[in-house]
Amino acid sequence: MTPTALTVAGSDPSGGAGIQADLKTFSALGAYGTAVLTALTAQNTRGVTGVHPVPAEFVAHQLHTLLDDVEVHATKLGMLGSAAVVHEVAAVLAARRPGPVICDPVMVATSGDRLIDDEAVAAVRAELLPVADLITPNVPEAAALLDTAPATDVAQLPGQAQALLDLGPGAVLLKGGHLGGDESVDVLATAAGTTVTRRPRIATSATHGTGCTLSSALAALAARAGGRPEWPVLVEEARDYLHRALTEGAALRIGSGHGPVHHFAGIWPA
Repeated sequence: MTPTALTVAGSDPSGGAGIQADLKTFSALGAYGTAVLTALTAQNTRGVTGVHPVPAEFVAHQLHTLLDDVEVHATKLGMLGSAAVVHEVAAVLAARRPGPVICDPVMVATSGDRLIDDEAVAAVRAELLPVADLITPNVPEAAALLDTAPATDVAQLPGQAQALLDLGPGAVLLKGGHLGGDESVDVLATAAGTTVTRRPRIATSATHGTGCTLSSALAALAARAGGRPEWPVLVEEARDYLHRALTEGAALRIGSGHGPVHHFAGIWPA
């Protein structure tokens, strides 16, 4: 059986984030990629200038049609954009269960552009988190979901990760990259407790799509694990992949803003 992963997310014309980043990551990590579009964006490495949402009922139609035919072993959720889309996606996931669900609650782009409204944040909190097997918020996204101030130091991450776990997901990977410092520190919270994972921080402007890439790497690895993920193991593998992609991103020389990470680092010729 070919490991098959699904991404439900928006499109990025510059290719560094969204659906494009997810499909590249799936391919790089040995999973067949399928995709359901939630929005078109006008976007480049400097920012987002427009969003054109796909109607919620058509997002659901895409999902049902795909799942009627293709066996999906893991699902990654990215930018959903509206409360209506969140509602439809959550309903399909609850009914169809297309493998472990990794939810990247995309709310703010790397460039700082807001990608989701307040009503959609509430819908994610109430409807999507309880059907997610793993959520991967960054510091500002965690604060929005918890309706609290963003963490300002690594010591606050375990408490916020546990608070997010109490909202209903199976596990939480709270990403601490926004906190700065010599290390990038993430915290994984599961029913078994919290663990801290660290990587040296890479000095690079090629950071476009980092969140999309990490969550889609987790989905690809979960699909390859046959839908039975051991999150502590897969988180380390996914972070290793992202570390390589960040290290080599600047070599691509794409765009004039925050360039993309290199999804095929170690695969393409040097």
